[in-house]
Amino acid sequence: MTEAETGRERILESMQALNKRISPVFERCAGITPARLKLLCLLSRTEEAGQSLIQKELGIDGAAVTRHLQALEEAGLVVRWSSKTDQRAALAALTEQGRSRMAAYRKERERFVDELLAGFGPEEQKLLLEMLERLESNLRTIQDAAYTK
Repeated sequence: MTEAETGRERILESMQALNKRISPVFERCAGITPARLKLLCLLSRTEEAGQSLIQKELGIDGAAVTRHLQALEEAGLVVRWSSKTDQRAALAALTEQGRSRMAAYRKERERFVDELLAGFGPEEQKLLLEMLERLESNLRTIQDAAYTK
C-alpha cells in the first residue's frame, strides 16, 4: 500500500471516528443531543411546526420525531397538539421554559464549537468548511448513484 493510499484511508477513518464521537461528547457538554437541539432551533425559528416539517428538516423518520418530541415535552421544553384542520397532524411549539433554555443551549453549542476548533485560525476554518461542503456534495453524488442502481 502506498503512502497516499494509507493517508486516504486515515482520512476516512478519522471522519468515521469524529462522526461516532462528536454527538455523545456534545450531549455530555450541552446536556442535549444535537438532533434535539436542532429540533428546538427549528421551533424557535418557526414558532410552531408539524411533524412532517420537522422530519424533513432533521432528516429523520417519523418515529424518531415522535420520540424526540415526547422527550422534549416530558422535559417541559415543547408542547404538542393536534391540528384543528387535520386531526392526524400533530403540531409542536416551544414552551416558555423551552425558549429560555434555548439561550443556554446556544451558548453551550458556541462554547463547544470554540473548543472543537481551538487552534484553527479564521482562514483554516473557512478552508475546513469548504472541504467539508465538498465532501458532503461528493457523498450525495455517491448516495444518488447507489440508489439508482
